[in-house]
Amino acid sequence: VHRRDSLRSEKILQDKLFEKARSGNVNIIWNHTLDEVLGNGTQVTGARLRNLQTDETQDLTLNGVFIAIGHTPNTSLFHHQIDMNDGYIAIQSGLDGMATATNIPGVFACGDVADHVYRQAVTSAGFGCMAALDAEKYLDTV
Repeated sequence: VHRRDSLRSEKILQDKLFEKARSGNVNIIWNHTLDEVLGNGTQVTGARLRNLQTDETQDLTLNGVFIAIGHTPNTSLFHHQIDMNDGYIAIQSGLDGMATATNIPGVFACGDVADHVYRQAVTSAGFGCMAALDAEKYLDTV
């Protein structure tokens, strides 16, 4: 489901999506937004979509919903303060621990602001745990 009639993402991502659509694995619904996730009290059963051109709604039967809105991290307030890598906060490699450390001692980054590869909730949660452990280790040294 996409709110416009075209995509603004990187071409390689568009190509991957369009290939999945051509193979029948994905159905792209243009000019619509998600109005409501439908369910029976214990699980998702569908989604109510709104056509942005006609304002009509339609219900789509499905058993899960994954919401993703863009891939640009919201890091602009850190520009010129913390080292960045293509809009993401740059962190250490983790070879010697402190994998979530930035170039500023005592400042750690995790989740979508630092992860330019996976960008998933589960990896963000793992990064959050790593950042907490790194911060604890750092605090033991000061």
